[in-house]
Amino acid sequence: MPDYCLITGASGGLGVEFARLAAQAGYALILSARSEARLAPLAQELIAKGTEVHILTADLAQAGAAQALWQSAEAIGPVRILVNNAGLGVHGLIQSPDTWAQDTTLLAVNVTAAADLMKLAAIDMSTRGQGRILNVASSAAFMPGPSMSRYHASKAFLLNLSEAAASDLKGTGVTVTALCPGPTATGFFDAGNVNGALALKLLPKANAASVTRSGWRAMMSGKAVHIPGVLYKIIAFAMRLTPRPLATTIAKLYWRK
Repeated sequence: MPDYCLITGASGGLGVEFARLAAQAGYALILSARSEARLAPLAQELIAKGTEVHILTADLAQAGAAQALWQSAEAIGPVRILVNNAGLGVHGLIQSPDTWAQDTTLLAVNVTAAADLMKLAAIDMSTRGQGRILNVASSAAFMPGPSMSRYHASKAFLLNLSEAAASDLKGTGVTVTALCPGPTATGFFDAGNVNGALALKLLPKANAASVTRSGWRAMMSGKAVHIPGVLYKIIAFAMRLTPRPLATTIAKLYWRK
């Protein structure tokens, strides 16, 4: 039986690049996103290169969707790698009623579903004594984010959860890695109504393929936290030393349109 890699949010951006990397590494793939039609071209591309590919559609904003996805994936074969990539951002002030539905979806996907999938993976992988979990967090995890408050908070949650889980799982044969990239050239900014923010005009966007290669190497080496790029390593370190009111002011300027 082949080793299986489950990738959520596999219909675009980092998810696509992670799928290509996993296929190159010899893993059979279980690709998940809300739309089968959006997953089909990637699946066909990888099948044509000889990779075993399965598609499991899931709306991770729905209650119980993460559990159902994991059970369906494990029914195909034991998942050796979970790439917890699905996530979204929403730009808007916390007091804006217009973003209520999007904010609720964000927390369901970025926090609840991500945490549930990680726990389910940790249970089964530790029982087998083998596995790797890669949680796609963000450099946003290192600071509060006015006008992107729930996004920043969700990524801080995922980073802290990943670091704690990595410690819990020491000695079990299972590793957890939090990938914390800076702005990356994907569809994230269009989907979250973020384009036009000052940070995106001043800071370079990383290439999605380079971010995933860097993250994959960190995961395979068992690194607990990985921040791609020297600039964002410096920013993350500086934010940890910066007084919180100042860090909040900086982030507010960061996302200002």
